This record gives sequence, structure tokens and C-alpha cells, in this order.
Amino acid sequence: MRKQIYEIIEVAEDDNKLSKIYDVFMLLTIIISIIPLGFKGTNSAFIIIDKVTVTIFIIDYALRWITADYKLENKTLPFIRYPFTIWAIIDLLSILPSLTVLKSGFKLFRLFRMVRTFRIFKVFKAFRYSKNLIIIIDVLKGSRNALLAVCSLAVGYVLVAALVIFNVEPDSFDTLFDAIYWATVSLTTVGYGDIYPVTVTGRVVTMLSSVFGIAIVALPAGIITAGYMKAVDKDNS
Repeated sequence: MRKQIYEIIEVAEDDNKLSKIYDVFMLLTIIISIIPLGFKGTNSAFIIIDKVTVTIFIIDYALRWITADYKLENKTLPFIRYPFTIWAIIDLLSILPSLTVLKSGFKLFRLFRMVRTFRIFKVFKAFRYSKNLIIIIDVLKGSRNALLAVCSLAVGYVLVAALVIFNVEPDSFDTLFDAIYWATVSLTTVGYGDIYPVTVTGRVVTMLSSVFGIAIVALPAGIITAGYMKAVDKDNS
């Protein structure tokens, strides 16, 4: 009986229709459970959704626990080890916020339910694209020194620009953090406009920051693209 349960709750195999149905059901449950996170307020429908979905999560967690010896067949004390595995911790964190004994601050943990979808999404055979993922990972590893250099340059640029604007225009920036926030927004050329300089000197600094920001933001994309194209050409040759 436990063996059959394990084969159902684990990611579906090609010839196991019942397991596929379970995977799709859990995927839909996770998606539905996340819907209330898109709203600041709550209502009776959201409360019902939360209670129903968390009950399903608890049952799923319990079923995986009682079949842990099949999952961790080569491990000692599988029932004791299972709660400390990464997926078990993620499952538990996705359940905890719905327990009424916890403070509302734990609501953020519900975002872990989105992480669970990566396990369920295997039902769609996402691993067929693993070759591309491996290439991207290899590119990131091969370019890590260049990417770290660019990241260091960006961080240094943000700090220097923040210090400059904070001292050039102190009336527009109450704290250094505000200046760092402005520098980051300018670096990425987002330009929210909630904090901005009003003096001529401050505006000149902003223009320079934006121009250099375009170059710094473009560097990682160029490094990754060049590495990816090189890897693809090597793989095709």
C-alpha cells in the first residue's frame, strides 16, 4: 500500500497516469493557493482557499513522510532524516503561515509554495530543455570572473555616485540610503522619479550616472551572450 502511495505522489513516470493526475492536481492546488497573495486584503473566499489548500499540503507532506524509506532507500533512519531534506523544509515552510498560532508576518513564507512548483512542473517534461540549461550554467561558470568584476564595478559605482550626490545635494536626500537608492535606480536607468536632484550640479551628476549606468548594465548581457554563442558554436561543431 505504501509503495503504491509513493509511486503516485512522486513525479509522474510516462506510464503512470494516476501519478500524472496527482501532479497536475497538486500544481493547480499550488497555483490556487498563491492567488490570495496578489491581494492586500482578505475575504471569506480567500480564507476558504487557504484552509482547503493547506489541508491538501499537510496530507501531501504526511504521505511523503510515511513513504520516506522509499525515497531515501539508501539512507539510514529515513523517517528521521526526511524532515531535514530540502524539499521537506520547503513543504513545511509553505504550510506554517496558514496555522493560526503564527503571526501574520509568516505570511511571506507562503511564497515557498511557488518553489514547490519546480518539482511539480516536471510533469510537463521541462527536463527536455536541460541541454540549454546546462549550456547556460556552463557559461555562467566560465564567465564568473568577468561577471564578478562587473558586479564589483556596479556596486562601487553605486556607492561612489551615492556619496557624490548626497554631498552635492543634501536637501534632496535625507539619508545616505536614499542616495544609494537613487544611484541604483539611475544605474539601471529605471528612473522612478520619486527622488531626484533639483540643482544644476545634481542634474549633471544624474546625467553622467545614467550614461555610465547604461554601459555597466549592458556588460553582463554582453558577456553572457558572447559566452552562450561560443558554447553553442562549440557544441554544433
